[in-house]
Amino acid sequence: MHIVVIGAGVVGMATAYFLHREGHRVTVVDAGSGPGQATSMANGAQLSYSFVAPLADPAVLPKLPSWLLAQDAPLRFRPRLDPDQWRWSLAFLRACTRAKNRETTRELLALGMYSRLCVHALVRDEQPDFDFATAGKLLVYQDADAYRQALAQRDYLAGLGCEQRVMDTRACLEMEPALAGIGASIQGALYTPTEDAGDCQRLCTELERILRAAPDPVRFHFNTRVDTLRREHGRVMGAATTAGDLEADHFVLASGMGAQALARPLGLNLGIYPLKGYSLTYTLTPDSVAPTASISDIRRKVVYARLGQRLRVAGMVDIGTGGAGVDAQRVRSLERDVAQFFPGLKPEGAPSAWAGLRPARPDGKPLIGATPYRNLWLNTGHGGLGFTLALGSARVLADLMRGRDPAVDPSAFALA
Repeated sequence: MHIVVIGAGVVGMATAYFLHREGHRVTVVDAGSGPGQATSMANGAQLSYSFVAPLADPAVLPKLPSWLLAQDAPLRFRPRLDPDQWRWSLAFLRACTRAKNRETTRELLALGMYSRLCVHALVRDEQPDFDFATAGKLLVYQDADAYRQALAQRDYLAGLGCEQRVMDTRACLEMEPALAGIGASIQGALYTPTEDAGDCQRLCTELERILRAAPDPVRFHFNTRVDTLRREHGRVMGAATTAGDLEADHFVLASGMGAQALARPLGLNLGIYPLKGYSLTYTLTPDSVAPTASISDIRRKVVYARLGQRLRVAGMVDIGTGGAGVDAQRVRSLERDVAQFFPGLKPEGAPSAWAGLRPARPDGKPLIGATPYRNLWLNTGHGGLGFTLALGSARVLADLMRGRDPAVDPSAFALA
């Protein structure tokens, strides 16, 4: 079959990879100048297969008033005269129940663990160069109540197969001496050895290289925006693009925020809304005191990932702040977090700042699978978990399109 994949972020590129391995003729189309130019460009770089709990959590509710009012809060909401924003926000609040959170965590965890297998198979088989590291992940707690809650959650996750080692302050500092600057405030930590890190955008370019070099190579149409999907008799007949029409046997929407806009004229509301996130990338020097493992600052909701001689720092959620432009105030806040958390970092110059729009659904689950149109498929809405879940999601979709039962129950990610 000829399959057009719309979107060349990490989810779209992974989808193209597995569909090509199935023997399909694949075309990838994207508005960017190359793969991974939007949300995949400079994300948090953590492959957190075991830390996939959704943002919709009852523990978030009591924090919302202070977060929504503070300028430097991890989550910032700006109301707009936008029905989509309010529909998404109300659906998010409805998902903030203990039962729903645990159900979603269980479903995402199954997909995350499967994605880990797929990532390691890709690294073994293709040897892509994307600063891949397997140093694990350390969650650092500076609040005693938050740490107690995490220990209780650890017991639940252990029952689902997650390995998390409890570490006191001394063990934490022995593992990561870079944390010495905040050692007095550390209440404890949890370490998960199975977590990885890597450069998401470089993985996208490596997948392009692999797919261009393969027999019957994948075709790429960059700088090409898809404007509409033409439908007739329950099928998508073609994609109208800025470079002309594209016809195929099947189409896959893997374009993040673009998928929401393309699906709406077809009568499909995917429930995707943009949550802006920020990142900084520091170049390290021989004098830099930087972490080796991926680290999460639980108090400030900031994540740190080592990428060779760089350190990627990411965090914050902005709801309703418009496009993907960089807010200088948010960048300064993130820089202060870094200076407080790693006072010995001593990087080479100022960091490069970036902002991107995470294509998020209210309950935190992506959409993977079929639509009411016989030849239109979905692999989108991963929010902040696109890098983590991309390979597993793509393999699940490839199995569904081939008519096989996936290794992960696809009903959890089906379009309602």
